[in-house]
Parts: sequence; C-alpha cells; structure tokens
Amino acid sequence: MDRRTKEQVVSELHEKLKEAKLGVLTSFSGMNVEKMEFLRNTLRNVRAEVKVVKNTLLEIASKDTDFSILSEYFKWPIAIVFGYDDPVEPTKVLVEFAKKNPELEIKIGALDGQVLTKDDLASLAELPGREVLLGKLVFVLAAVPTSFVTVLSAAQRDFVQVLNAYSEKKKTLN
Repeated sequence: MDRRTKEQVVSELHEKLKEAKLGVLTSFSGMNVEKMEFLRNTLRNVRAEVKVVKNTLLEIASKDTDFSILSEYFKWPIAIVFGYDDPVEPTKVLVEFAKKNPELEIKIGALDGQVLTKDDLASLAELPGREVLLGKLVFVLAAVPTSFVTVLSAAQRDFVQVLNAYSEKKKTLN
C-alpha cells in the first residue's frame, strides 16, 4: 500500500471513529469469507459495520477520538466494529455471532470514552434495545398523569357518592 492510499485509509477511519458511538475490537483468525460477509450484512442492518484494519493505521486514525483509549490493544490482527446509533444492537449481534462462531473473539470495546471489557459487552448485549426502552419510558410518562387524574377525581367521585347515598336515604325515609 503506497503512502497516499494509507493517508486516505487513515482519514476515512478517523471520520468513522469520530462518528461512531461504539467500537469493539475483535479477533477473527480462522473465519471464512462467508461468515465474515454474514456478519457484515447483519451489522449493516443495525447501522453498524466491521472493518479489518492494520494496527498502525488504526492507531494513527484513533488519535483525537474517544477510541484512542484502545490503542494499547492494537496488537493482534483485528477487525473493529463501529456502532453508529444504538450501542446495544451491534453488541447483541456480535455476542450472538461469537457464540455460534468461536473463530470470532470479542476482545475489548469502547463506548463514550470508556473501556468496555468482554463482560461489560456481554452485559450491554443483555439490555433491551433503544426502542423498547423508549416504549417503557412513554408508558411510565403516560401512567403518571393518569394516576394523578385518578387521585384528583377521587375526591369529587366520593362527594357525589355521598350525596347520592344521602339522596337515597331521604327517598327511603319519605
């Protein structure tokens, strides 16, 4: 690879690293092309991508990004997974794929400037997705006003029931 090509690759990687919210380093030795393509396509569906890169180019590209904290792990032949939106979905895809394909080994990751270990990534994969969490939030936000209205209307309802009972008692006495 000539110098101009390397500079272009570093520039593209740097832009991807600046845009990405999640980055996961994986080892892929022994994985065949079909499995790698399946992983690429699956990740593409959750707005993520996997790139096989040279360690030196990745180290240069990661400077001045949140992923520079991973530079000490750029040691083995790696593929980096970039997650651009919801960090949970790409992590779920990776963890499930790694369970079925032992050739893919998840090494370490980064999210919002924090290093994520294998265990952290496995825990992240167990979380519900963004849409599910937003749905739960909407449910909670809708439940609070409903409960508030119920509590406020209870006093009037009770008053009307007392008046009704009093009216019924007067009718029976007359």
